[in-house]
Amino acid sequence: MLQPPTLKFLKSLAKNNNKVWFDEHKSDYQNAKADYESVVQQILDGLAKQEPVLIGLQVKDCTFRIYKDTRFSKDKTPYKTNMGASFAPGGRKTPRPGYYFHLEPGGNSFAGGGLWMPEAPVLKKVRQEIDYNFEEFQQIISNKEFIRYFGKIEGESLKTAPQGYLPDNPAIAYLKLKSFTVWHHISDDAALQPALVREILKIFSVMQPFVKFMDRALDLE
Repeated sequence: MLQPPTLKFLKSLAKNNNKVWFDEHKSDYQNAKADYESVVQQILDGLAKQEPVLIGLQVKDCTFRIYKDTRFSKDKTPYKTNMGASFAPGGRKTPRPGYYFHLEPGGNSFAGGGLWMPEAPVLKKVRQEIDYNFEEFQQIISNKEFIRYFGKIEGESLKTAPQGYLPDNPAIAYLKLKSFTVWHHISDDAALQPALVREILKIFSVMQPFVKFMDRALDLE
């Protein structure tokens, strides 16, 4: 589980997102970072038992920096107000689908995963896999437990059918998607409970067939 000071730090950072305040509270940040990474390690240890391809992956390969790249953003605040970790072969920089734990106080924390805004060649392969094996894909996303945790797959999509597909394709609603992600919200209270890691691993296990379906599409070893 996470410690209350970790959420407190992120809440305070959201109100004081500037270098002067951050430097004055650097020790609080270091403690919060260590606390979050401890949970990430526990998740990684448990997830590797479900996904042997993750054996050997280290925490530093999974976690994202809190420092923002503001070069191309209108928002020039220097720090992220969340902590995130991506669990996939190769870590956070991989093009492969995987699992993600996002910590952001105020009801914005979640465990989820899939493929977010993949590059065109990857997107093309996933669309083709859905088109060729739509019945299998439907079975995965219509599973009662999957729906209970994630609901329907929704997100940004094309206004028209992607090139190579007809508008009356039975899978067209999914073929038009630009991302293939699902998530389950985690309350602030739940983030502080001893069962946090166990619950996240359960969420990931329900998501596993969805992730593996897309990973198969990429045809990567």
